[in-house]
Amino acid sequence: MGWTGLIFLGAVIGASSWWLHPLRRAGRVGRGPAGRIWTAIAAGILATIVARMVGNIIDVYHDGDTLEWLACALFALLVVTTTVALAARR
Repeated sequence: MGWTGLIFLGAVIGASSWWLHPLRRAGRVGRGPAGRIWTAIAAGILATIVARMVGNIIDVYHDGDTLEWLACALFALLVVTTTVALAARR
């Protein structure tokens, strides 16, 4: 998975997680800059990049492995969910 794939994966996970999050749908998120969709997309992209780098550093997977896609997607989902939830508490 190249950098283009990482950016696309993080952006898709960020946007879809923001859209499907129950607190955002309840109308609580979106007032401040932390509750906007761009924050969720940036968090998703950053999380996929961090997951890839950490996985390569500790030698869990190599570039292009199936485990790399799964780890990046799960970590991005966790980070975006936490970001949207923390934005809803403000």
